Amino acid sequence: MSSREEILSRLRDNTRETYDMPDLSQLHPITFDDAVEEFKQKTTTIAGARLIELKAGSSLNDAVREAYPDAQLIASNLPGVTAQLNPDTVGEARELMKADVGVIEGTIGVAENACIWIPQQMKEKAVCFASEQLVIVLSRKAIVNNMHEAYARLSASAHDFQQYQFGTFISGPSKTADIESALVYGAQAARGVTVVLKD
Repeated sequence: MSSREEILSRLRDNTRETYDMPDLSQLHPITFDDAVEEFKQKTTTIAGARLIELKAGSSLNDAVREAYPDAQLIASNLPGVTAQLNPDTVGEARELMKADVGVIEGTIGVAENACIWIPQQMKEKAVCFASEQLVIVLSRKAIVNNMHEAYARLSASAHDFQQYQFGTFISGPSKTADIESALVYGAQAARGVTVVLKD
């Protein structure tokens, strides 16, 4: 018996009372008249991200360059983005720490809290966290009302985990505050996030 199995076995042996899972069928998750508009509003307020709406026929590469004109190193594996670093071909993950901007794609946006689901669609997922600035490309059609709908989509779409067994929700730039309420951006990940909404 492994140490993990031993610990779990001891926990089971010493559990005195058990409780049934609550009935979630009566929950009424929040919905919005216009989930896309709600997502846009929460992205720029609660999440603290910048929002760019990509017009039909516009270039994603131009939008990234316009948003970050001083960026020297862009990391991305998305087609149509001119990048100096590719998270699929770098020798090791720490090379991505040099990136000024990382450009990645989200597959689900959540209107209730402006979270975006990022499946690992690249060899080195460090691009999601090590870049100074992060650009997340998201389709308007991928926006749902709430986390319940997001998880239902994730359950139905195992393709997000076909190649890599990792995914995460990201909502705005990394930030933390200590007990004296000093807010620091970029403590654990990107200092700033730009969400690019496409049709």
